[in-house]
Amino acid sequence: MANETFEVVVIGGGAVGAGAALDAVTRGLSVALVEARDFASGTSSRSSKLIHGGLRYLEQLDFRLVREALRERSLLLNTLAPHLVKPVPFLYPLRQRFFERPYVEAGMLLYDTMAGHDGVPRHRHFTRRGALRIAPGLKPDSLIGAIQYYDGKVDDARCTMTVARTAAHYGAAVANNAPVVGFLREGERVTGVRVHDLATGRDVEVRAQQVVNATGVWTDDVQHLVRERGKFRVRASKGIHVVVPRDRIQLDTGLILRTEKSVLFVIPWGRHWIVGTTDTDWELSKAHPAASRTDIDYVLEHANAVLAQPLTHEDVEGVYAGLRPLLSGESESTSKLSREHSVAVPVPGLVAVAGGKYTTYRVMGKDAIDAAARGLDRSVPESVTHRTELLGADGYRALWNGRHRLAKQSGLHPARIEHLLDRYGSCIHDLLALVAERPELAEPLPGADDYLAVEVHYAAASEGARHLDDVLARRTRISIETFHRGVETAPVAARLMGDVLGWSRADVRREVDTYTARVEAERRSQEQPDDEAADEVRTAAPDLLAGVGDA
Repeated sequence: MANETFEVVVIGGGAVGAGAALDAVTRGLSVALVEARDFASGTSSRSSKLIHGGLRYLEQLDFRLVREALRERSLLLNTLAPHLVKPVPFLYPLRQRFFERPYVEAGMLLYDTMAGHDGVPRHRHFTRRGALRIAPGLKPDSLIGAIQYYDGKVDDARCTMTVARTAAHYGAAVANNAPVVGFLREGERVTGVRVHDLATGRDVEVRAQQVVNATGVWTDDVQHLVRERGKFRVRASKGIHVVVPRDRIQLDTGLILRTEKSVLFVIPWGRHWIVGTTDTDWELSKAHPAASRTDIDYVLEHANAVLAQPLTHEDVEGVYAGLRPLLSGESESTSKLSREHSVAVPVPGLVAVAGGKYTTYRVMGKDAIDAAARGLDRSVPESVTHRTELLGADGYRALWNGRHRLAKQSGLHPARIEHLLDRYGSCIHDLLALVAERPELAEPLPGADDYLAVEVHYAAASEGARHLDDVLARRTRISIETFHRGVETAPVAARLMGDVLGWSRADVRREVDTYTARVEAERRSQEQPDDEAADEVRTAAPDLLAGVGDA
């Protein structure tokens, strides 16, 4: 990066930053993308894992946002990432007689109409008996009927990393563990960034005609490095989710419930359920937002209001907390702040983009590059990301249809092939080639037998994983899908990574010790009564990237 002047440098390796880099490079621009920690290590790995239009925004009459999000849902499901984004049904229990069903029906009908024919089933009505047939785990007195509708779900961290890899595939220079520590200026104009390379410990000047600040909840912190006021402010809202085993909730469908502040989702997630979320103001550590016992109690209490067999803290396998980057407004409640996004040019040569939601990351990236393109000295083609498949999408459906043949050829069980196809798509050939060369990589990981050893090897060799946490928390979701939260898997995973990255025994031990301390700090933080206490415990854990991404 130090040897080239790029047309665009993007700061931030979350969904929006990766999306902006992909948008720019597929328009023919020279692009660099830098991320302080790991791809998706902030908000983009800690969402509700939904690709959705947002039913509650219809109630707020925000039709433009819903229409835009539903268009993106259709693109991701059908064209851009069918291997990563899947349809998921949600049951909406009705509690009030007479007026509630027609009211919700009107919203669902509008939702389906705005979505068009995108391959997702339309909503269906159920009597109480019919609803309990597909949701026997609900209390019979918690509903008088129900309506079921469909949205999409995604492994947010994997999708974000895949967007970044796709940008690299088309020619973008991409680096994680590379925090921006300053800006280059010529007079009032921004002409690039100064990046601290954590691998070598040196600072690198990366020059650019345009810089895009796509750092989400860190937008204001990055703006301060320019020593100029931004044109909007970003406010962080914390949302927490808990993960419980699939057999703890007897449902054949996802579930959506109203709460006094927002909505609560119960989302099917492989052999688990994800239950959340909360929506509370957060002004503490941005790198390591902590869930308190109060947060977890809130989620369990609202789920248990309708579940016949209540969930307890002992049922919780994993917990994660994320921060939504909301455009700051007059509202005192973060749940009322807009999920719209905004693009601004605070100083010449610098574009800032913030707000929005995961579903619309592609549109946000496009809008940011539209603004950057106006500052370039040449004509820039229109965006093509609405028809640019992510890596692994090409040929995915044909491979899925031939999965039993792949299983026979590779010697893996068909269920393993399905798992790999839904995570890597047509890139599965890379992993199967590794297994053919080293059959021991076909072994399941200890304490996390949903995943194979080859996935750790591939994460370090081809997916930019640099630390154990990158693999256990983002390339896989072992950290939230097991009661031990990855501790039992850590030694083997670290050795597999070390084989690829050339770690010494001391390096392997340090990675395992740091990860184990992180898990212990998270467990203790989740026993604290409030945000301040939880934050103090969580941030006390050792961090190999201490001081990075938490200005």
